[in-house]
Order: sequence, then C-alpha cells, then structure tokens
Amino acid sequence: MTLAVTAPRSAFRFWGLALLGSAALAASAQVALPMWPVPATMQTLVVLLLGALGGSRFGVASVALYVAQGAIGLPVFAHGTGGLAVLAGPTAGYLAGFGAAAWFAGFAGRGLARQAAVLTAAHLLLFVPGVAWLAAFVGWERALLAGFVLFIPGTLVKTALAVALMRVLRPRAAR
Repeated sequence: MTLAVTAPRSAFRFWGLALLGSAALAASAQVALPMWPVPATMQTLVVLLLGALGGSRFGVASVALYVAQGAIGLPVFAHGTGGLAVLAGPTAGYLAGFGAAAWFAGFAGRGLARQAAVLTAAHLLLFVPGVAWLAAFVGWERALLAGFVLFIPGTLVKTALAVALMRVLRPRAAR
C-alpha cells in the first residue's frame, strides 16, 4: 500500500523538479552574448549542475523538457526564440549535446578531482554533436573555430564554477 501511494508522489516530485530544471535552463539561455553562428550563454553551466546535482536521469529529463518546450514554440531558447526552426538550425547540435553532457555530469561523484574531470569531460562532450552539426552550415574549419575554439575560455570558467557550486550545493541538497 505504501508503494502505491509513494510512487506517484515520487514521480510527481521528480517531474516537478525536472520542470524547474528546464525553467533554470530557459532562464540561463537568456544570459547570452550575441555571437554568430552560436551565441555564448550560461546554459552549459546549468546543464552541468542539473546532471551533477540531480543525477543523470534528472539532468536528461530536465534537458528533454526544455527541448520539448522549445520545440512547441515556447520562447525558451537563446534570445527568446522557440520552434522547430531552431531545432533544425546551427545550434541544434549543441541542444542535442546538452542531454549527453547532463547525463555524463551525473557521474561526478564526491571527490574534487573526479568532479573536475567528469564535469570537464561532460562540458567537452556537448561540443561533439554541436560542432559536427554546425559544420553542415559553415564547414569544418569555421565550425571548429566559431563553435569550439572561441568557447574554450568560457568553458573553462563555467566548468570551474560548476565544480565550485557543486561542492557548496551538494552537501546542502543532501540534507
């Protein structure tokens, strides 16, 4: 009897929190530097934290909700855009990479070295589909430069910030 009562409540809580995670991701998309063809946003920081703090399943669920909201036209993507056109545009590969990065970030564990290594790898992981997809629009050389190399300084800062925030927030979230 307890399982029947607890399971729906647990699922409701999980999806409710995942919806909040997608809202955080949508808000972070609006903190953007207008670069072309891919804007620099705070989304990757939030993607890392969703997976690292909530676990792989939670991170992927939050990202999936976010992408679904954008797909139906809600203005959740960078610069308040939404719709299927964004999911076919130059940034679509990065959106696909968000799910993989959130999933991998879920394995961050507790030790500082492990957290730093896993979150760095997760952050870099999202560039693989991002750059590959972008290359179809601008060619490989330009995709690597405009879609990866220019983002390296921000990636390092956001990854370090994710590790620091995780070390502060994770013990509090466990309580």
